[in-house]
Amino acid sequence: MLKPCLMLLCLGASSLSLASEPVDLDMVSRIRQEAFHNSQVMATFSHLTENIGARLTNSPQMAEANAWTRSKFNEWGLSNVHDEAFDGFGRGWEFSSASVEMLGERVQPLHALPKAWTPGTDGPVEGELVHVEIKKLADLDKYRGKLGGKILLLGEAREYKRGTEPDSHRHDATSLEGLQEFTVPKDSASDRAKRVKEYSERVELAKATNEFFIAEGALASISISSWDNGIIRVAGGGSRKAGEPVGIPELAMIAEHFNPLVRALERKQTVRLRVNVDARFTGDTDEPGYNTLAEIPGRGRKAAEIVMLGAHMDSWHTGTGAADNAAGVAVMMEAMRILKAVGARPERTIRVALWSGEEQGLIGSQDYVARHFAAYPEPTDPAQKALPGSLREPTGALQKKRDYDRFSVYFNMDNGSGRFRGIYAQENLAAIPIFKAWLEPFHDVGATTVATRNTGSTDHIAFDRVGLPGFQFIQDRLDYFTNVHHTHLDTWDHVEPEDLKQAAAIVASFAYHAAMREERMPRKRVIEPR
Repeated sequence: MLKPCLMLLCLGASSLSLASEPVDLDMVSRIRQEAFHNSQVMATFSHLTENIGARLTNSPQMAEANAWTRSKFNEWGLSNVHDEAFDGFGRGWEFSSASVEMLGERVQPLHALPKAWTPGTDGPVEGELVHVEIKKLADLDKYRGKLGGKILLLGEAREYKRGTEPDSHRHDATSLEGLQEFTVPKDSASDRAKRVKEYSERVELAKATNEFFIAEGALASISISSWDNGIIRVAGGGSRKAGEPVGIPELAMIAEHFNPLVRALERKQTVRLRVNVDARFTGDTDEPGYNTLAEIPGRGRKAAEIVMLGAHMDSWHTGTGAADNAAGVAVMMEAMRILKAVGARPERTIRVALWSGEEQGLIGSQDYVARHFAAYPEPTDPAQKALPGSLREPTGALQKKRDYDRFSVYFNMDNGSGRFRGIYAQENLAAIPIFKAWLEPFHDVGATTVATRNTGSTDHIAFDRVGLPGFQFIQDRLDYFTNVHHTHLDTWDHVEPEDLKQAAAIVASFAYHAAMREERMPRKRVIEPR
């Protein structure tokens, strides 16, 4: 037990530590009142999910979402509301319906949905089902001359594994304590080389397979969903680029319907299916994608400096993109609305960005960062140019743009719709005491933790890669990784309204305090390429 004088010294040091980072409790109180008692976050979320629906990049629905969010920003009195293009994303695509039926003595509907950027069937097609396994280019030769007029069952059956954990999860003291552990990373050179090799082989095989199936005259193909329990988890196939082979209509089927088809073919039974997919490309040429942006202008000598918050507005196409990521968009929009509603007058400009192309590799945010802040030189090696940005080797010193030194911080939301429990510091140790002070007024709503560790796979990485402070919040995962992530179940009903209210209040407070602090947020050292 500490002696009283020593305890007072410790408490005093703790208080001094927190006191060194000012927190405007009056503003926090106003933000909380507006967020908790006058929230519009669910109205925004509901319109995105149940009026507009899925928002595949460059689809008509994504264009509608860009226009609608611009209108809301204007309605709320934000400034510099606009869409900003990023080049060469590809064609738009949408689908209206899809059905698969087993024909013969036992007629049965089978549950499947199409992969994005694959063609429709142009009306119902019927054919015999054949089992096809293609794992490498040489496997194509086994099927030459055998697939004409057939429907293809791609891949193997998968053994069902019953879940041992609850579908939905909220953090508790133990799991939050576990986030405090930091794992020293291993040398990544060999891992990068492996990922580059696997990516290049996968792209080559997909292109060759698309061309082969078209040439052979196959009618459609069906793959197994990557999740069990009747969940259709599906992303893209074909190609979004004009002029590239898009293959044949391709669908993902629930495991519980896919597996019996495999077993029937293994028993040498003849299986006939009818497939009907109403899907289409919405243009003949590659088109730019669009991010939507708006601001609350700063005032005074720091007005040219920038605090950013954002979330990706694009989604996959089979659900309504609710947890991934209308939730994040609604929270970031609500944070901006709250700041306007409480009359915040930030010293730095607060800018919100609703990204597109995130699901295809952070394309919208990476392009924005490269245009406005910094980028590594474009590679000249064709093999490097063909890789996504995350796999490229930097080819020279970081090239900084005018706004690089005006930038302070970016906050992101894209880990589902769960309640905020804190924030990942992204190995930026100097940011930790700042975040701890900003979180303290939200301990009573469950946000208590600052974790040293990195988290990845979403738009804050576009900033972090060029040495700019970019952060993602710690969230309860709910059933994000058991039911909804990239599935047809990613809909309104899997979201908790109170969690979105809490998140919006925290984002608004963090953005305000970042815009008001004397110095910009501290930065990590940029590690230049060897």
